[in-house]
Amino acid sequence: MSIIVIGGHSRSVGKTSVVAGLISALPDFRWTALKITQYGHGICSANGEACDCVTADHSWAVSEEKKRNGESDTSRFLVAGAEHSWWVRTEQGRLAEAMPRVRQILGGAQNVIIESNSILRFLKPDLYLTVLDPTTADFKVSAQEFLDRADAALLHATDQSAIPAWERVSLKPVANRAIFAIRPPQYVTPEVAAFVRNHITPHHSGQSNPTVINDCD
Repeated sequence: MSIIVIGGHSRSVGKTSVVAGLISALPDFRWTALKITQYGHGICSANGEACDCVTADHSWAVSEEKKRNGESDTSRFLVAGAEHSWWVRTEQGRLAEAMPRVRQILGGAQNVIIESNSILRFLKPDLYLTVLDPTTADFKVSAQEFLDRADAALLHATDQSAIPAWERVSLKPVANRAIFAIRPPQYVTPEVAAFVRNHITPHHSGQSNPTVINDCD
C-alpha cells in the first residue's frame, strides 16, 4: 500500500482539487481517499454543527461517503474515481483519538490519498505534497511544522512582481524540492501526475501496514 498526503498552508488553496485531480489522473491506483477536518471549540465533530457538547463520543467521528453528486469534498473524490471516500472529523488537537479507526481503514485499502497536514504527526507517507498560494496570507502552524517534509510543492502561479502575502514564513525548507506551477482550474498537471507516479508504485494488495510515528498529539 502506498500513501500520499496532500497538505496546504490554508483553507481554499486547492487541496481538495489536487486530491481529486490525482485520483482522476491515476485511476490504476484504485484509491481510498480520506479528508481530515479538525474543528475548533464549540463545533461538534459528529456533524460539524455548533454545539456545547464536551462528551467523549463527540470528540471525533468517521463516516464513509456514499453520494456521488459532487456536492461535498468527499463526494468529489468518488466522482473523480476513488473506490472509497471517508470523512474524518475531530476536535482540534484530538486527531490521535480517531487514529485507530483511520488505521483500520488504511489496513483494508490498496492505495491511499489523504487531505491533511496533521496526519503527518501519526503516519509517514510515501509522498507528501503541499499546496501554496502566495496571495493567501494565512499560513497554518501545521503547514509550517511539516513544510520541510514536503517532497514537492504545488505553487499557484502569480504575477512574478507580486509580493507573497505571508509574513514571517520562510520557504527555504522546500527550496531544493520539486516545485510545480499550477493555474486553477488545472490543479494537477501532467508533470505533477508523472511525479507522483514515478515516486510510488501502485499496489494491488492492502496487506502492508503504514509506518506509525506515534499515538500522541
